[in-house]
Amino acid sequence: MHVLVTGGSSGIGAATAVAYGATGARVTITYHSGEERAAEVVKRVEQAGGKAAAIHLDLEDHASITAAVWEAGPVDALVANAVRWGTIMPNSMAFEDVPAAEWTAALHANVVGNAILAGAVLPNMRRNGFGRIVFVSSGAAEEGLPGPGAYGTAKMALHGMARALAWEAGKDGILVNVAAAGFTLTERERPVPQEVADALAARTPTRRLSTADDLAALIVFLGSAANRNLTGEIIRDGSNAGRSAHAL
Repeated sequence: MHVLVTGGSSGIGAATAVAYGATGARVTITYHSGEERAAEVVKRVEQAGGKAAAIHLDLEDHASITAAVWEAGPVDALVANAVRWGTIMPNSMAFEDVPAAEWTAALHANVVGNAILAGAVLPNMRRNGFGRIVFVSSGAAEEGLPGPGAYGTAKMALHGMARALAWEAGKDGILVNVAAAGFTLTERERPVPQEVADALAARTPTRRLSTADDLAALIVFLGSAANRNLTGEIIRDGSNAGRSAHAL
């Protein structure tokens, strides 16, 4: 199996790439600015038992997306994990003060960019009668997050995209789902004070926050032949079953 994992140089993307490698898959990861980190992930995938390569992709540059898919070659599974985070921090700005440019950039990259990405891999999947697409979303899509409304809005749009694609492509053997992550312990989140992490964990059914490896296990299942007929679903991990950070 050949898997394309966007945003694979760190966090959930990196863990997913390594988890696929452990299954013996060929994995192509993309990076935006972390070329050195991507090279390290390639090594980790190969150490896990897979084959790997890293290529550049910029969600805000649609020509870059199609070029990256062409360079990667035909893929059996797509994990759309790359994201444009934006510049507005939670609770830092009133909704009406968020610049229009912030909305435009977020939707252009995270919605239109992922639509172009999915469209680029679909023709080969249709020809082969097999394909798996997993969009990585966030609890912010359903919980909301004051301040960076464009981010949550863009993530929620992926839910609608997955549903539409599931109906259209299911007859061609292509299953499309969303893995909706809650507050996940990745490199990006590690600086969070322990008391905050503990309070967030207390609001989850399992009383613990998910790690990147937890999300990776879910994604690999959804994006593999082991998933035989689950499609059009939004699967929430344990951290997402609780409350978002802004609820504290």
